[in-house]
Amino acid sequence: MNDTPLRDRRLPLVLVLGVAVFVGSWFVIHHLFYALDHLRDTVEYARDAHGILVQGKVPYRDFPFEYPPLALPVFLLPSLIAGRHFTGYQELFELMMAAFGIVILVSVAVTLAAQRIGTRRLLGAVAFVAVAPLLLGAVLLSRYDLLPAALVSAALAAIVLDHRRTGFVLLALGTAAKAYPVVLVPIVAYYVWRRHGARKVVVCVALYFAVLLACFAPFFALAPAGVWAAVHGQASRPPQLESLASAVFLAAHQLAGIHVTLYFTHKSDNIDGHPAMWLAQMMSVTQLFALLFVWISHARGPATVQRLLTASAAAVAAFIVFDRVLSPQYLIWLAGLVAVLPGRRGLIAIWLLAIAMWMTQIWYPLDFKELKALAPIESWAVVGRDLLLLALFGLLALGDVPFARIARLSGAGRGFGSRPLKGPVAP
Repeated sequence: MNDTPLRDRRLPLVLVLGVAVFVGSWFVIHHLFYALDHLRDTVEYARDAHGILVQGKVPYRDFPFEYPPLALPVFLLPSLIAGRHFTGYQELFELMMAAFGIVILVSVAVTLAAQRIGTRRLLGAVAFVAVAPLLLGAVLLSRYDLLPAALVSAALAAIVLDHRRTGFVLLALGTAAKAYPVVLVPIVAYYVWRRHGARKVVVCVALYFAVLLACFAPFFALAPAGVWAAVHGQASRPPQLESLASAVFLAAHQLAGIHVTLYFTHKSDNIDGHPAMWLAQMMSVTQLFALLFVWISHARGPATVQRLLTASAAAVAAFIVFDRVLSPQYLIWLAGLVAVLPGRRGLIAIWLLAIAMWMTQIWYPLDFKELKALAPIESWAVVGRDLLLLALFGLLALGDVPFARIARLSGAGRGFGSRPLKGPVAP
């Protein structure tokens, strides 16, 4: 058990400054042009909560529910307190999301302190997380994606601090809230196996599946068909308008006048037609191969903290970039993951993600109608944003190739405050 980073004298001041900036950012996205966002998923969350609490409906059985089970607590708690008053519901929901954002910020600071990172780099990473709400916009106020992102950041911080069981429990809870954290399990399991042995990793993985089963089992027992419908529905969706697959059609439309039609399903706007569905299927295959590449590459090298964090960010980037859906709020999943990467690679990753976040606001939420009308500026913004994310994935996935070697030979990254990690490293 390694609690040394928690004694870092820089942490209290860095956290106070970071939380202050984050709270300021959270305040700002309630005002100015941010306040014009009226595309709120909390309307749906509140409706589902009312059906459960007042009408006694069971999710998956009595009504379609597209989210994993651990989304329910954050949907239900504001309704328990605010009742049917939506304004109160929205305010309480926002407070919960702000708290999860602060958890990400604290987790990032602790993880970086564990790497004995320089003060300038530590401040820069925390500042990036603190201003992420400004970069991504008011979409964070009415989506629950800060919950799984906080659980993942806290899980990695726990793993780095050698709180292995806690880390796997948090990963399981994150998977039960939003499926994507499952892609981290092979990476974290390999890290624990190489550093602590097979018996420890078996216990941790068993704990992960036990917690996951405890979250899903009641709903599987009550409505197996409904749970399966939710899983299958996500896996068989057409390409959502902002996805990388859709970006191909948007670019073809702008460059060659290729006819593109949209239709609304799965609560999103999607590209219509057999070619679009075929490309979506190919993207799912690419997603699987990208994840396999990240997992195998990680397993072929030493179990260091830096490689653990880089592979984790790469796996989540692969999940996002090649998914059939690329909603704006998904980018917050990566904020806490790229912020903890040391050296020049980490700095470049932060800039790529920050620009991708900012570009999202070119069309969402205020100009989403223009994007649906296939307007040039908004269409090219989607294409550019998705290409930036693809570049980010490449940067992270190729963590063991010449870029890293060149950086080591030239001393790149030292000027960003990084220091070599001390302590035992698996051969």
